[in-house]
Amino acid sequence: MTDVLPEAPPGTEAPLPLAGYTVAVTAARRREELGALLARRGARVVYAPAIRIVPLADDAELVAATREVLAQPVDLVVATTGVGFRGWLEAADAWDLPLVDHLRGARVLARGPKARGAIRGGGLVDAWSPASESSAEVLEHLLSGAEGPLEGRRIAVQLHGDPLPDFVGALRATGAEVLTVPVYRWVLPEDVTPVHRLVRSAVTGAVDAVTFTSAPAAASLLTLADELGLRAELVAALTSGVLPVAVGPVTAGPLAAAGIPSVQPERARLGALAREVVARLPERDPVLRVGERELQVRGHAALLDGRLVELAPGPMAVLRSLAARPGTVVPKTDLVAGLPGGGDGHAVEMAVTRLRAALGPGVVETVVKRGYRLAP
Repeated sequence: MTDVLPEAPPGTEAPLPLAGYTVAVTAARRREELGALLARRGARVVYAPAIRIVPLADDAELVAATREVLAQPVDLVVATTGVGFRGWLEAADAWDLPLVDHLRGARVLARGPKARGAIRGGGLVDAWSPASESSAEVLEHLLSGAEGPLEGRRIAVQLHGDPLPDFVGALRATGAEVLTVPVYRWVLPEDVTPVHRLVRSAVTGAVDAVTFTSAPAAASLLTLADELGLRAELVAALTSGVLPVAVGPVTAGPLAAAGIPSVQPERARLGALAREVVARLPERDPVLRVGERELQVRGHAALLDGRLVELAPGPMAVLRSLAARPGTVVPKTDLVAGLPGGGDGHAVEMAVTRLRAALGPGVVETVVKRGYRLAP
C-alpha cells in the first residue's frame, strides 16, 4: 500500500500529521526504515536501539539444536521469521549438515509471508500460513488438530530471539516432542547511552511516543530503566503521557506484564505501525477554540489555525499549562511549577512574552493580579 501524504492548500504548506511530535524507535533491525516512515509524516525521530541481534552461525547452541533435529525424522516445522529460517538453512549448509533434505518429509508451517519466502527459497514447500501472521494463530492451528494429533510427534520450532515459552509449553503439554532452534538471540546493546537517554526523556515527557517492534526490546527498555532506578517512573510515563505503540500483541507482552497498556495496528507491519502512530498521537490533543482561532498543543510545537509554530521549552511549558485549563485563569505560581528546570515569576513573564511573539495577539491574555489564560 502506498502512503499518501496530505496535500497543502494552494499558497500554503499543510503541516504533516506528526509535525510537532517526537517519536522514539527502539528497534535494532530495520530501524532506519521505521524512522523514515515516521519522519516522512513529520515526526522528530529519536533512535535508541534497546537490543542487539547476535547471529548464531558459529554458535555451539545452534549446532547442537540442528544435530538434535537431524537425529530422527521431524513431523512438523514452524518457521517464525524469514531471516531466521533462512539463516538456519544457510548455517547448516555451511556445516555440511543435510538439513534441507531432512526436512523434506515434514510439513513446514510459516508464520508469515517472509517466513514462507524463506521456506520456498530454501527448496522446501510451505504447508500452511495464518492469515493474521501471528504465532498465536499458528499455535491455535496446531492445537485444533488441523495437522493431526500432536502426541508423540517431533516438532521443530525456529525461534526468533524470544524463547516463546507459552507457545512451546502448550505444544509440549500435548505430548509432542518440541525441538527449539535458536537461530539468533537478543542481547543488550553495546552502547546503552541512547536507551538511558530515552528513559530519562520519557520520564520527563520529552518524547510523545515510543515504538516497539519486538518483545525483547520492550523487556530491555524496562530492564535498563530498572538499572537507572527509574523503572517505576518509566512505567508511570508510559501509562499516562507517553504513548507506547507495539507492532503486535506478542511484542506488547512485556509491557502488558508491567501493567502498561499499548496500542497496536491490525497488521504487524512497519507501515501499519507508523499509521497507528499517526492515528493515535494527534487524537489525544484536543483542538481548542481560542478567541477566533483554533489551537492544538502538540509535543514540542503548537498548531495554530493549521500553521505549525515551533516553541522553545519555556513558552511550550506555559502554553501546555494554559491549554490544560482552557479559558481558566492559571496563577503565575502554577506556571512556575511547570517550567522545565524550574524558574521564578520573571521566567514566566519572559516565557509569556516569547509565547505571544510566536502566536500573535489574541491568544494569551493577562488577568491582572491573578495570572494568565487562553482567550475564551
